[in-house]
Amino acid sequence: MTSNQPYLLRAFYEWIVDNDLTPYIVVDATNELVDVPQEFVKDGQIVLNVSPSACVNFMLDLDGISFQARFGGQPRRLSMPCHAVMAIYARENGAGTVFTTEEEMAKNTESTPSQPQGPASLDETETPDNSDAPVPPKKGKPTLKIIK
Repeated sequence: MTSNQPYLLRAFYEWIVDNDLTPYIVVDATNELVDVPQEFVKDGQIVLNVSPSACVNFMLDLDGISFQARFGGQPRRLSMPCHAVMAIYARENGAGTVFTTEEEMAKNTESTPSQPQGPASLDETETPDNSDAPVPPKKGKPTLKIIK
């Protein structure tokens, strides 16, 4: 099954733009397939304004994102795979989403057991602690009264 991240990126991008907000993306600049101005990278990440007014020839497809933008007055061509995008959000209110990296997904998959564990069985000599169990109702004739 293909990754859902490109579809979610497009959906969040369109939602942010449709609401007249400014979409920003956070990109993992340490990824070797990311082509961004390295002089603006901070802590291995770069935050990019991808609003229609800030970039030209914006293209978001299943392979990645590419566009042209100005940095310090100089036009630059930027490209990155979708899996390098760590988050997309609106500058004005922070609405958006953070994506799980492939490494985090692999780590979660390794730590999660492949088969769900059922309840542990009790030995025949052990008795369960029923101190918190609800008391069953008394058996017998119902005691309903007619109120007029």
